[in-house]
Amino acid sequence: MSAPRRWRALAWLAGAVLWLPMPAQAGAPLLNEPIAPVPQSLHQDPARAALGRQLFRDPRLSANHSVSCFSCHDTRQGGVDQRARSRGFGGQLTAVNTPTVLNAALNFRQFWNGRAATLEAQIEQVVANPVEMGASWPEVVRRIQADPGYRRAFAALYRDGVSQANIANAIATYERTLITPNAPFDRYLRGDEQAISPAARAGYLKFKQYGCAACHQGVNVGGNMYQKLGVMNDYFAARGHGSEADLGRFLVTGDPLDRYVFKVPSLRNVAQSAPYFHDASAATLEQAVDVMFRFQLGRIAPQQDKDAIIAFLKTLSAPPEGLP
Repeated sequence: MSAPRRWRALAWLAGAVLWLPMPAQAGAPLLNEPIAPVPQSLHQDPARAALGRQLFRDPRLSANHSVSCFSCHDTRQGGVDQRARSRGFGGQLTAVNTPTVLNAALNFRQFWNGRAATLEAQIEQVVANPVEMGASWPEVVRRIQADPGYRRAFAALYRDGVSQANIANAIATYERTLITPNAPFDRYLRGDEQAISPAARAGYLKFKQYGCAACHQGVNVGGNMYQKLGVMNDYFAARGHGSEADLGRFLVTGDPLDRYVFKVPSLRNVAQSAPYFHDASAATLEQAVDVMFRFQLGRIAPQQDKDAIIAFLKTLSAPPEGLP
């Protein structure tokens, strides 16, 4: 086994050993767990968030007024459009599957390859992307400035009024309200033992024992590290039909060690965000779990264990707390 592969295998083993269940008093929050509850609020300015929500749904941010942020990130259906590839302003398809906007504020980087450090940077790139929204930022600023309602709102909330930075900040402020703090599993972590079923509790234990929590941990159950897709087996050779997008983080850094490396996706609301992976290769949650066992863990699990893990994953879903 190569050194990097051996290191990753040891990381999963360590995760399985360290994150065994800890005794807790009935009704008490669970401590020393690899997953933490989503905070009840990220304390955003409500007026800026309301302005951002309006911009999030405004197609004038795209080159031909045909798509908005909401077109690909439907907050009513898991924060995604449930397509393998999203359709941009000119009808072209994106290179990768669209990640959910729900809980995106809890990610340490944005995009599959982590090329944006903040939500604001992510928004600025999407608006100017030649496939996605295809707009010129000076033109977007001109359009928003020409709208009297927007002009008054920005003047009231930002010292310098309408600008590229302020448009991006307003949208990002709204997106930071799109967290899901009251999923059944969060209530369970806070001490409500009846919030999830016995099957889901068993699935959470299996999730830790198999080592899934080595990468899918923290408040966002992922979204806080990079990992190679195909640690234990060659995912891309098995799948075939390669594309440039498969290079992942390498497209950002140029480092050969970053080939096929991606941001580990959050599993929050994962039951609502099919299809899965950057290439949308898994149509169902069951298929996605199979892929993880085969290519990331290099293990074979009985179907009852995988069913239990899926029962646990379904407890990670909740509606966003954002503005109604």
